[in-house]
Amino acid sequence: MKYRYAMVCSSNQNRSMEAHSILKSKGFNVSSYGTGAHVKLPGPSLREPNVYDFGTPYKHMFDDLRRKDPELYKRNGILPMLKRNAAVKTAPQRWQDNAADGFFDVVFTFEEKVFDMVIEDLNTRDHALMKTVLIVNLEVKDNHEEAAIGARLTFNLCQEIERAESWEDTIDDIVIAFEKHQRRKLLYSISFY
Repeated sequence: MKYRYAMVCSSNQNRSMEAHSILKSKGFNVSSYGTGAHVKLPGPSLREPNVYDFGTPYKHMFDDLRRKDPELYKRNGILPMLKRNAAVKTAPQRWQDNAADGFFDVVFTFEEKVFDMVIEDLNTRDHALMKTVLIVNLEVKDNHEEAAIGARLTFNLCQEIERAESWEDTIDDIVIAFEKHQRRKLLYSISFY
């Protein structure tokens, strides 16, 4: 693969990790991140989420939730999701703290507010390299079924980007073809490192 990819959602748990898992299994150079202040997972009610700091190992979250209510977190898919995540990487990472990870060629986000946060963050960084980065938003609802669909669509888009001689010259055509075929709108922008 010729490009380096980042998958970004709010908590680096569901949408970004599903895409990370699939792309990693297909041999892509991929990382994943969240943009939120904390990692939030559903709790026993909407007013009682489980909140963790970025960097808290997925295994720790798994053990904590299994101790709290194993039936609830198995039934709502959180324990299997955390098990998948732990097989991909150790802990959720925050996009805004990733400068040491180097640059990415393509960044996928799965929610418009995350797209905006990634662009804002990139615009505040020092652009010493003047290296272009493509940021694409594919709107995906934050549930397990939609995350799986979104990850497959992201994989398809990454394959198209990889096939292109230069994404800078063909991104408009790639997006138009995707939107026509999938009947889903994409947002995209270009920034720099």
